[in-house]
Amino acid sequence: MSGENTPVGLGDGNYQFGVCIGNRPPFMGLQQLDSCRPLVAGEIKAIGDACGNGWRKVFNVYAKLLWAMKQAGLAQEPPLARLEEFSEWQQYRDDLLLQPGSGTALLFEPPATLDDGRVHLIMGRTWAKQLLDEGRLVAELDWLNPEFAIDRRRRLIVCPYFDYRQLSDIKIEFLVSLLAEGFDWSGA
Repeated sequence: MSGENTPVGLGDGNYQFGVCIGNRPPFMGLQQLDSCRPLVAGEIKAIGDACGNGWRKVFNVYAKLLWAMKQAGLAQEPPLARLEEFSEWQQYRDDLLLQPGSGTALLFEPPATLDDGRVHLIMGRTWAKQLLDEGRLVAELDWLNPEFAIDRRRRLIVCPYFDYRQLSDIKIEFLVSLLAEGFDWSGA
C-alpha cells in the first residue's frame, strides 16, 4: 500500500465516495501510480478506448450508480451535490466523474482507514474476502446475501463488480437502498 493516508487511484483526492477495484487500467503509467490522480475531461473516454469495453463499463456503472443516488436524494451534500448540474448520467460521467471537486474516486487498493466518514464500496466478493484474509481490510461485514455485505459503522459496502451483468440496474437499485438505509447522510 501507499503512504498511511494517501489513497491510490483516480479521482478527487478529497473524495467522499470511493469505489475500490482490484485491478488497474493498462494506460499511461497508471500501473505505477502511487497517489490519487484526478482525471481531466475526455480521459474516461480515452481509457475506455485504449483499454476496452470492460473499463468503459466500470465508468458507466459508476456514473449510473451516482445518478441513481441523486434520484434517491442521497447526493444533496457537497461535493456530490454537483450532480444537480447535469441533465443525464452520461454528461456527468464525461464532465465531472473522478475529476477535481467531484468528491469521487476509483481506488486501486483498499483505503488505509475506514474511520474517516467517507463512503467506500469494494467491488467484488472474492476480492473483499481476499483483502480480509490478508489483513489489508479491517471490517465487520454483515453479509446480506452472496453478493452484498455492509459494515455500517465504517460506511463500507461490498457489492458486485461494476459490470452490466454483475451490477445490473436492479442491483444498483438495491445498492442505493443499502446506501440510503445503512448510513447517515446528513454529515457526508
